[in-house]
Amino acid sequence: MNNPAELPPATRQSERLGEQIEERIVTGVYPPGTRLDEQELANTFGVSRTPVREALIQLASAGLIEIRPRRGATVPEVGADRVCEMFELMAEMEAMCGRLAARRITPTEQHELQEAHRACETARDAGQPDVYYQLNEVFHQRIYEASHNSFLVEQATALHRRLRPYRRLQLRVRNRMNTSFNEHQAIVDAIIKGDSELASALLRSHVTVQGERFADLVATLRDFNAGA
Repeated sequence: MNNPAELPPATRQSERLGEQIEERIVTGVYPPGTRLDEQELANTFGVSRTPVREALIQLASAGLIEIRPRRGATVPEVGADRVCEMFELMAEMEAMCGRLAARRITPTEQHELQEAHRACETARDAGQPDVYYQLNEVFHQRIYEASHNSFLVEQATALHRRLRPYRRLQLRVRNRMNTSFNEHQAIVDAIIKGDSELASALLRSHVTVQGERFADLVATLRDFNAGA
């Protein structure tokens, strides 16, 4: 994952816009079937159309929206069952990454994983769920890369991107950030010790819990938005 500090300002702006649009899609502000007009979005967020267009392209590449000729960008229908299925697959892919990482991780990668974990701790202690989420992405990417299976890394990264808004929102559930960090600690310990089966089981449980909490959170937020 790129370091945000190293990205050009225009890129950072489009990424921030993408995250804001992601959250509105997940919470039902932009329900399925909504047409995402570039000019309307530019007016809403107080920016030019260029970063909006870039943000929409990024969201389309992640599968969160659809862009079709002459129809523009729209929010597709994604049912709860579909999201749960994606979380089930993500749990199994992360479990495989954890199992392989415990067997193949190098000393340098161990250090990088521990550094990513400590960065998450700083964000947790500061009570910054969005920052924690960004660093959480780095943490999981370190595990993917330590599997030393390039095809698995590609597939896990792609699905992780597809689930980004759902994984980000669940960190706002009360005490979830602290729970997530504690789960990370157990995962790091298992990988460093080379316990492949424990690392696999812990990662599977970690992602499965996210899916369950996501369902509760999104139901609450959609009820709130419906009554707003």
